[in-house]
Amino acid sequence: MPYPNVTVTTNNSSGENSENLYRPFSVFSVLTLTLLAMLVVATFVWNLLVLVTILRVRTFHRVPHNLVASMAISDVMVAGLVMPLSLVHELNGRRWKLGRVLCQVWISFDVLCCTASIWNVTAIALDRYWSITRHLEYTLKTRKRISNVMIVLTWLLSSVISLSPLFGWGETYSEEALECQVSQEPSYTVFSTFGAFYLPLCVVLFVYWKIYKAAKFRIGSRKTNTITPMAEVKDAARQPQMVFTVRHATVSFQTDGETWREQKEKRAALMVGILIGVFVLCWIPFFLAELIIPLCSCDIPPVWKSIFLWLGYSNSFFNPLIYTAFNKNYNNAFRNLFSRQR
Repeated sequence: MPYPNVTVTTNNSSGENSENLYRPFSVFSVLTLTLLAMLVVATFVWNLLVLVTILRVRTFHRVPHNLVASMAISDVMVAGLVMPLSLVHELNGRRWKLGRVLCQVWISFDVLCCTASIWNVTAIALDRYWSITRHLEYTLKTRKRISNVMIVLTWLLSSVISLSPLFGWGETYSEEALECQVSQEPSYTVFSTFGAFYLPLCVVLFVYWKIYKAAKFRIGSRKTNTITPMAEVKDAARQPQMVFTVRHATVSFQTDGETWREQKEKRAALMVGILIGVFVLCWIPFFLAELIIPLCSCDIPPVWKSIFLWLGYSNSFFNPLIYTAFNKNYNNAFRNLFSRQR
């Protein structure tokens, strides 16, 4: 059935037009593409601001800020190299008109940057877990060495997953159908989805469960490990009011002594929880579709492919927002950076 009130004519058939996600000059297409363009710019600017801050502030030239810098680099690359071409892809109705070479470059950077972003989130979660549960063993020197190893492994694994199709593991471009997409070879689908998402998902969920257990154990042990003085036991029957006062003073003293560390650990656990939660919500629809569709030889409407893809891209926008919101040092550094510019 033809669309009403459409005055623009093209050489394509009506069946092809109905399959396009965005019809030319429609209000929906203009609004949607404007919002996506704003998301691209905001993602690039915010992550670039984090990188500039880390480079300019000397106190940030150490762990865990090297992990944050690695995450910001991957997210800047998503916004600068991947999302603009994806926007062009959407403008053309999800048809690729830029040739095979640029298709392969785009898909390779897409997989590389998104996989690196996901594994950087995992590395930050692991770093927070070890700093909370093993703060005596996890010294600054050990933390620096482990964080550097995690950064190298993150980019190495991401490179292996992204470059595999270039060496014959499936095809990314179809000239007849003008399609450019991640290789649909079933074996590569299983390898890439598990390496890029399901494995780090298991890691971050396990990490947060351990952080929750450690925090719960620490709070429980603090409540039960109160020492009552001997004099207090002897005089308990005769001076109940004094006993209450002594106990109250003892508990208050212990709580005050642990307040700073407990608050720091609580904020770190909350930050990791929100970071993981947003990561899961943004990427799980896309990776479920990426795993199921090639294996069952089925398909979903193009509009849902676009929604799932851009929802995953939006994770690169939320990552710096979440991390800096729970770090007062970044807030102060941003304030100083803007005040100097004035």
